[in-house]
Amino acid sequence: METPRRTVLAVGAAGAAALVTGCSKYGDEGGGSTSEQPTPAAPKTGEPSNSPAPAAGEELAKTSVIPVGGGKIFGDRKVVVTQPTSGDFKAFSAICTHQGCTVNKVADGTIDCPCHGSKFSIENASVVDGPAPRPLPPKQITVSGDTIMLT
Repeated sequence: METPRRTVLAVGAAGAAALVTGCSKYGDEGGGSTSEQPTPAAPKTGEPSNSPAPAAGEELAKTSVIPVGGGKIFGDRKVVVTQPTSGDFKAFSAICTHQGCTVNKVADGTIDCPCHGSKFSIENASVVDGPAPRPLPPKQITVSGDTIMLT
């Protein structure tokens, strides 16, 4: 005997999986739409991102949180700030030029993308290791005292 559709829906996620399987096997007998798309979640570090860039004049960080010879990623703001040498601060887009993932690490003189292994120089964001086709675009910053501002 076939289980009524109402009963399948009542069992939760497992029932939903069974319903999808049943619909693909037997067709859409209930007349409901199957073309509805879920709303995408906010991207996490390492996933493509399409949200707007930060506003000019926004404080990114205090200089003390950017290590000499390293950097810090502000994934929610799509910016990475580096300090290749003492007192020399640089800023670049945190969005990889390969497929739009957010970089997730600054280590050993490079800014690293987790998606396909691209690495960029902390000095000028040039591609150190592909597959990224281009450097990370520069971002304009101003350092005033101990504050780094996006300009």
